[in-house]
Amino acid sequence: MPAWRGADGRLHPVRSPRPYAPQAGSGAQSLTERRKAATQLDIARAACELFAAHGPDGTTAEDIAHRAGVALRTFYRYFRNKQEAVAPLLAGGGDAWRALLAEEDPGTPLGEALERAVTRSLSGPQAVEEGLEVTRGLLRAAADDEALRAVWYRVNQESEERLVPVIGRLAGADAELREVRLLAAAATDSIRVALELWSQTDAPVAGAGSPAELAVRCLRDLTGAMPLLR
Repeated sequence: MPAWRGADGRLHPVRSPRPYAPQAGSGAQSLTERRKAATQLDIARAACELFAAHGPDGTTAEDIAHRAGVALRTFYRYFRNKQEAVAPLLAGGGDAWRALLAEEDPGTPLGEALERAVTRSLSGPQAVEEGLEVTRGLLRAAADDEALRAVWYRVNQESEERLVPVIGRLAGADAELREVRLLAAAATDSIRVALELWSQTDAPVAGAGSPAELAVRCLRDLTGAMPLLR
């Protein structure tokens, strides 16, 4: 397994990022696992759409299960409450952009690699046609729902943790763990803040004012002085 050396002098294994949620396990997982992932994603889509349309207070777990075409007991088999149901869809965006970053060659300047992966993940056909408008509605709904915001922040924290080994591989064995973790945090927050700002507006999903443009600007603001990008 590839490894990179952190500030502690030890080699840290590099693990591949999880695949994008809609394609989770295409090949490695069993049929049962793929069906489970697909059902969870169907429930997540239904929850996001209902929250965006009616708000968390106007949506019940029964509503989500009915919209997703599953029994209520199936809903509670996978999720503790209605807010938790959106997590698979939100996590899919992080999975997608980490996978794109992992495709970059280790010799590529980190700044270029990060901007390219962010731009591709937020401007690709699937993000534009399916994910971004749903995310906008969901983030607007989360403004008045503490439990929904908690899911959003947790998903971002988990994405940041999974980003560390991806950046570590690209940064090389001499990179300090402190610098790698700071860059992972900055990159994750750049996307999070960009999406939150964009969701408060009626800006388009592509072009000026889009999430991709805002995320690159945030990334440059947060990482401009970082040693790893010099």
